[in-house]
Amino acid sequence: MDDQNKNLILATALSFIVILVWFALFPPPEVDPGPQANEETGQTVADGTAVPAAPATADTATPNVGTDAQTRSEALANAPRVQIETPRLSGSISLLAGRIDDLKLNEYRTTQEDDAEIVTMLSPEGTPQAYYALHGWAPGAGIDPAAVPSVDTQWSLSSGDTLTPDSPITISWDNGAGQIFSREIAVDTDYMFTITQSVTNNGSTPVAMAPYGMIAQHGEPQDLRNFFILHEGAVSMSNGELTETDWDEMPEAEVNAKWGRPAIVTEDTSDGWIGFTAQYWQAVLAPATDQVFDQALTYDARSDVYRAFARLPTQTVAAGTTVSITTSLFTGAKEWEELRAYESKGVTNFIDSIDWGWFFFLTKPIFWLLHELNKLIGNMGIAIIGLTLLIKALLLPLAYKSYVSMAKMKELQPEMEALKKSAGDDRQKMQQGMMELYKKNKVNPAAGCLPILLQIPIFFSLYKVIFVTIELRHAPFFGPFQDLSAPDPTSIMNLWGLLPFEGPVPGSIMALIFIGILPLLLGISMWLQQKLNPAPTDPTQQMIFAWMPWVFMFMLGSFASGLVVYWIANNTITFVQQYMIMRSQGYKPDLLDNIRGSFKRKPKPDAGDDKTPAKGKK
Repeated sequence: MDDQNKNLILATALSFIVILVWFALFPPPEVDPGPQANEETGQTVADGTAVPAAPATADTATPNVGTDAQTRSEALANAPRVQIETPRLSGSISLLAGRIDDLKLNEYRTTQEDDAEIVTMLSPEGTPQAYYALHGWAPGAGIDPAAVPSVDTQWSLSSGDTLTPDSPITISWDNGAGQIFSREIAVDTDYMFTITQSVTNNGSTPVAMAPYGMIAQHGEPQDLRNFFILHEGAVSMSNGELTETDWDEMPEAEVNAKWGRPAIVTEDTSDGWIGFTAQYWQAVLAPATDQVFDQALTYDARSDVYRAFARLPTQTVAAGTTVSITTSLFTGAKEWEELRAYESKGVTNFIDSIDWGWFFFLTKPIFWLLHELNKLIGNMGIAIIGLTLLIKALLLPLAYKSYVSMAKMKELQPEMEALKKSAGDDRQKMQQGMMELYKKNKVNPAAGCLPILLQIPIFFSLYKVIFVTIELRHAPFFGPFQDLSAPDPTSIMNLWGLLPFEGPVPGSIMALIFIGILPLLLGISMWLQQKLNPAPTDPTQQMIFAWMPWVFMFMLGSFASGLVVYWIANNTITFVQQYMIMRSQGYKPDLLDNIRGSFKRKPKPDAGDDKTPAKGKK
């Protein structure tokens, strides 16, 4: 076997290995339900100010799952509530502890069915996977913990009856010791709550306490995707630096002396925010940009509760005065436009709460371009094709050099064959001769690889964009392709919907075998691209090239259909580019003859033509 065949086989094997590793790294999502908790306590820190109250259970408590869990309606009925009504949010606030714990995203449904449930963002304590936000005050030195609001505090509605963008509400509580606590809650037309906490000291002595915000998640979320490509867990911004903490990292945190329990703490943060993020949704605490605060992530092993805290400095409230602190709470979808809008209003680098990955310098501009094309065209599938056209236009100078170099290499084939014969087994002589030949004719044999190498990070970046951005979720193309973030829903089993029965479940082994129409078009486009050149004369190369399009067709059939659309468009544009460049160099591809040649039966070599001696002959 000559060096060309060895290199070709090696390159093909490496390509297949890359794809197999991809499938190993990005397995199907797993469901991992977690237990719940339903009590709260507080701890005192070294400086005399108590850390914020945190959910915990008694040592003998059992997880609140299964028979112990309440239905959502039962949990919501446990306390008086104030309704939330905005164009994009609906739910309620509990007057018990003043939690924001009942929230749904009106514009998003769990599936594409018209009657599918609206996506639930927050859930009250007592339900499986409870998820809520709580604000309050941690008592300072010399302050009775009972003098600050707790989880048992029954707040009163002071103003407003329904929380809307035009009508904030105020809840209040009198501790009976001279301090009156009030909390004004406002919401905008999107996903941002503004919480203003106030303490009026009607006593005769100053009081000290620290305001805080907390987001609690009971157990790991059930809808975890568990994909290597996606970060799920805690996300925070501190002094312009993004930190991502996985769910399984928080239980491993060391005990923090100041917080008195295992915690991941960042002190004296400014221009920051902290919360929990999923693939498409997040809940984030965002103090004002001029506020300094401590960030903390904790995990209670007894109750299986994860918490994200934003704790502001201790406030001293003199007798006869009022102190107010305003913070923000984002609970909603990670939409590009909205995150950028909040970033412009002071939430530092909020767009980075989307998991752009290691190739952020590519994923961000790629998504921006895709987003702008979609706004202009109104169809995400066509926007992906438009993006492909722009990328190919950008890479056209390199592609031109590549195809010209390949054309020159073809012209040099007779001289290279003659060089091989003259060099015989002398490899060094052959390599030196080939280098001189390349130099003399100004040919770069590596030029053909550069466009392919540049396509690899672009391909992976587009995969990342399609997977993590909510704008691609349930994004329609045409006909049966109504979700470009999901695999092709069609199947050859029912002739792509023409026969009156269902095809295999998307993502299953059967769906991979009985491929849809998009993977089939991908294989055909790769095959046609090959036919611009005559088949290699070497049988090994012929076999590899013949099988490659169809192997890739099956291996990539389970990818997001948006990515397959990109690949089909890329192959088609590459075909046109290569054809035109070859014509410009005086070489007219004989496409029809090359296609016919693929279906012709190869004649068996005569015994006299076989270079290998016949059996029994020397």
